[in-house]
Amino acid sequence: MLKMKYISIRTRTLLLALIVIGFSCSKKEQVEVDRTSISVIPQPVSMESTPGGFLITEKTKISVNGDPQVTKVVNRFAQKLRAASGYELPIIEGEADIRFELDNTLESTGRETYRLEVTDDIIALQGATPEALFRGIQTLRQLMPHEIEIEAVSETPLTVPGIRILDYPRFNFRGSMMDVSRHFFNVEEVKRYIDLLELYKINVLHLHLTDDQGWRIEIKSWPNLAQYGGQTEVGGGPGGYYTQEDYTEIVNYARDRFILIIPEIDMPGHTNAALASYPELNFENKAPELYTGTEVGFSSLQVHSDITYQMVDDVVRELAAITPGPYIHIGADEAHSTSKEDFIKFVNRAQEIVESHGKTTIGWEEVITSDIKEETIVQFWNTRGDVSGFTPKTKIIMSPASNVYLDMKYSDTTQLGLKWAGLTDLPDSYNWDPLTVVERTANSDILGVEAPIWAETTEDMDDVEYLVFPRLPGIAEIAWSPKDGRSWDEYKQRLANQQNRFEAMGINYFKSPAVPWKN
Repeated sequence: MLKMKYISIRTRTLLLALIVIGFSCSKKEQVEVDRTSISVIPQPVSMESTPGGFLITEKTKISVNGDPQVTKVVNRFAQKLRAASGYELPIIEGEADIRFELDNTLESTGRETYRLEVTDDIIALQGATPEALFRGIQTLRQLMPHEIEIEAVSETPLTVPGIRILDYPRFNFRGSMMDVSRHFFNVEEVKRYIDLLELYKINVLHLHLTDDQGWRIEIKSWPNLAQYGGQTEVGGGPGGYYTQEDYTEIVNYARDRFILIIPEIDMPGHTNAALASYPELNFENKAPELYTGTEVGFSSLQVHSDITYQMVDDVVRELAAITPGPYIHIGADEAHSTSKEDFIKFVNRAQEIVESHGKTTIGWEEVITSDIKEETIVQFWNTRGDVSGFTPKTKIIMSPASNVYLDMKYSDTTQLGLKWAGLTDLPDSYNWDPLTVVERTANSDILGVEAPIWAETTEDMDDVEYLVFPRLPGIAEIAWSPKDGRSWDEYKQRLANQQNRFEAMGINYFKSPAVPWKN
């Protein structure tokens, strides 16, 4: 038996590349599996290659333990298997060839812990929770031929190599942010993004819903925010907004995939769309024109006006009512037109409002200059900024722009993206660690990692996918996998092995010259 722990990833890869073992069992035709293409991202905590493997046939059956949430999760995966295999693959109770079970003893290492074992006779996936089983299914998908991602009967047999995996995340918060304000993306496009996130065990989608260029969420008590403030975007396009029903559809779609939605209302700066929608939010009751540029830092809410806080309270109240997750993001970055004294006053008041509606506040790192509550979470982004306010008690989401801002150009030759934080090719987005970005004590509380995709240059989903892929899988690995043993030289081959899967899923990805792609 070949034991492949994280301490010897390169050795594991070389050994896998040398092992090509046929699957065989009674009444099954021998199937040869190319183990050189084994590529799981994020890398599991512990993985052992074992002889043999499993072949899905017309006789294969699936079992669940009767939990309704588990059944729902397994049904989605079974539909994918049926489409690719053409087989019935019935779901039954009791013993079966493919087994999904809850095992609460696994929860000692976290609620997302799963264990996977594959032999000639069974695929057995156990999870601490339904969420853990869902994460394990993403690993199982990646162990199967890429044809599993195509909604058509595959000519390639659906096989899974013999393997044992025990896995759980390094950080509980593993996110991406989608900017739907600079350019608007409709409900189906956001769902597409969620579908791409799930495969790499991302569990948070932060929606940047408001900015100078557009307000994207319906607020019934302030209807002009969306109806007027949402009607344009960068470059003067038509814009758009989500009704509260649209937003709820996104929240539910993400929740079915164990992805938490965090809504952001950016304030007191980045507020031109709101100011243009309601004159009373402005000094001298004079509203500005709608804005379609990309410069920032010129807008500000009136910090000393009661109507401002009435608007903020109404917005947070309505948003909190349709957001089942615990967080509301208040933005608070780049408020260059708000004095320091006024900024502190506003952030302190905004935190109180968020808390009054039963939610926890998240803000970009600038909030550290105010009197933040102990439970308020700070999102670090500006590696050139002043981080002297961070203390060991500060709860932090790590989003260093020079590593994980997915809207940065890969190189000077790539057309899409910006480069104010530097050029960010794949090694740059992979070779960093969340615990060493800011000098802190050992007691620092880093919740996890989030990779934003800002939309100044992304007009459609092809643009988004081009900038997100293939950087996102590596960032997901940083957030999920243990630090020890990770290396770019080993990872880039696993990433290259994802190429067929990217193409099967129709992902418009960038072929970085740093990766040994097939062609």
